[in-house]
Amino acid sequence: MRKARFLLCLLSSLPVQAWAQWKPERNVEFISSTAAGGNQDATARLMQRIWQEKKLVPQSIVMNRSGGGGNIAYAFLNQHPRDPHYVLMLAPTMFTNRITGSGTAHYTDFTPLGLLYNENIFISIKADSPLKSGRDIIERLRKDPAALSVAVASVLGNHIHMGIAIPMKIAGVDVKKMKVVAFKSSGDSLTALAGGHIDVAASTFGTILPHLQAGRVRVVAVSAAQRLPGALSSVPTWKEQGADSAFASWRGVVGARGLSDAQMAYWDQVFAAATATDEWRREVEKNYWSINYLPSRDVRKYWDQQYRELEEVLTELGLAKKAN
Repeated sequence: MRKARFLLCLLSSLPVQAWAQWKPERNVEFISSTAAGGNQDATARLMQRIWQEKKLVPQSIVMNRSGGGGNIAYAFLNQHPRDPHYVLMLAPTMFTNRITGSGTAHYTDFTPLGLLYNENIFISIKADSPLKSGRDIIERLRKDPAALSVAVASVLGNHIHMGIAIPMKIAGVDVKKMKVVAFKSSGDSLTALAGGHIDVAASTFGTILPHLQAGRVRVVAVSAAQRLPGALSSVPTWKEQGADSAFASWRGVVGARGLSDAQMAYWDQVFAAATATDEWRREVEKNYWSINYLPSRDVRKYWDQQYRELEEVLTELGLAKKAN
């Protein structure tokens, strides 16, 4: 923490033009492919607020270009090649859309700028469910893959679906035969779980919290590599329950294709400084995200690995539509 604060103070004390040979010449547009209030939008707005407060970026604005499963935002960014004044919040949805054939955009179409954090997928059951653990879920589905209804949001094949499909696959479940139901939102899927209409729900943390506090659901597994701190320290990982698996969703940032080394260096400095702030760390802790900042030079390798893993599982699920 002391090292991170020292880095932030050092970077903040320098004029932006001292960080790199390039600096923004006009307003920077931070693009969210989801509507206002969505997870990507909230993350983009937090980041942009930090830019303003710490004077990391001279002028910036968040723009919501939602629709088409993210394709509207991707097409917009592609209209601005070699222009570093546009950056896009990226999620695994772009990967799964391409693999399943619901989108044509590819992360290789853009300039990688960084990974901001990892987000875990939580598995919940109704509070009075006869299931007691993630191990119970595995054992039931090994015997009969269609024995339990599993809720995800908002489409089959996305990162939330992967948060349950990958550990089940590794545990020996025939994932293609699982009874998976896609809801419009994780809020809807958790409501269905609490009402007893669904046996198991996979989701990120935010939508679980009100049901957990009200005692309507129990969290029985987390996709993290190790147990989380604080109030969720009692929730076991999949590895502890018979599935040697760890899966993380994530949020990253890309720019338009064709950015120069100097422009990438500028954004490396900005995102490194922003993710070292106390404001950012507090948000990470509140949402049980995992800090995993990667600069532009490293994030492409990470995404290459993620894409291969998702493609393998989606192919086994019968959801991969074409060669990618």
